[in-house]
Amino acid sequence: MALHAEAERLCGEGKHARAARAARKAVALFERADGRHHPDVASALLVLGRARELGDAWTEALASYARAAAILRRYARLRHEQVRRLRIKAERALCCCERVLGRYARAAAHGRLAIALARRWFGPRDLDYGAALNDLGMVRKYQGRYAEAPPLYRRSLAILRAAGLGDSADAASLYHNLGGIEHARGRFARAEGPARRAVELRTRARGANHVEVAADVAALAAVVEGRGRVEEAARLYGRALAIFTKVLGPRSYEVGVNLAGLAGVRQAQGRLDVAERLYRESLGIHERLFGAGHVEVAITLNNLALVLADRGELAAARREMRRALVAFRAACGPRHPSTRSCAANVARLDARGA
Repeated sequence: MALHAEAERLCGEGKHARAARAARKAVALFERADGRHHPDVASALLVLGRARELGDAWTEALASYARAAAILRRYARLRHEQVRRLRIKAERALCCCERVLGRYARAAAHGRLAIALARRWFGPRDLDYGAALNDLGMVRKYQGRYAEAPPLYRRSLAILRAAGLGDSADAASLYHNLGGIEHARGRFARAEGPARRAVELRTRARGANHVEVAADVAALAAVVEGRGRVEEAARLYGRALAIFTKVLGPRSYEVGVNLAGLAGVRQAQGRLDVAERLYRESLGIHERLFGAGHVEVAITLNNLALVLADRGELAAARREMRRALVAFRAACGPRHPSTRSCAANVARLDARGA
């Protein structure tokens, strides 16, 4: 139990390598003491998966979560609250991991199952039920089903408020997501209030230099960039990048996302050589982590192509934009708003080259 608690603590501090070592030892100890299919093994596997996520080992994290879920399904008829909550936690973890890997249909299936289990076992006011609603809302955003996400977020926030947790770190996640969905819909003025509220609440809960605060700061940066305040956006991206680089390392997923965000700011400022360099750095990180058919790769290729077009390098721009379209189709499908936007960009670039 001590190793398990140590691994959880290290995950909370962002020390993923040490957390993973402690969690692996905890898994082994529980297996020897209780057997390979005991719920304690599943609990330790969930911590190991979280540590692997923090280290950007997403496929390994998925394997840990899948094994935990398989163990817990063996206890489907056991009326034990802790085991049931672990089962919900495992399905939620699978939902989030599949989403990051770009497997949205699988993510949604796990999210729906977590919601159904939480409601059946604990009712519509339960905190695990609310958290699962939030997870599915995030999947719907990535699927381009923008209208479906806000009601899920708001129901989740209402559950937190009813439990007296309306100013908690969990509430900060919901404000982050409410701002994010408005940003995705291009409604930047509506996005700014929730985004700022997320930074405020999370800073109060975690301290200014926590990676979760950095994620909120980066989301706010994207919003203020959308509102045309590019200098403020650059400062916010710089702050987020400093935290992510220090805690997670210079080649982490979050660093890649924020390099691309800062590249967009430099692009808006007309600093096209800097924008191209930053986009290529971001692209290298995400291709290494996820391969060529991931949504982050698609987004970065699309934006890199626009920079190249602005520099008059039309042949290179068309090449990268076509790569982006292939990646969007692979990651999101042909009907996703981002896929359609990229297809329109390909058509415009082809027209310019005609």
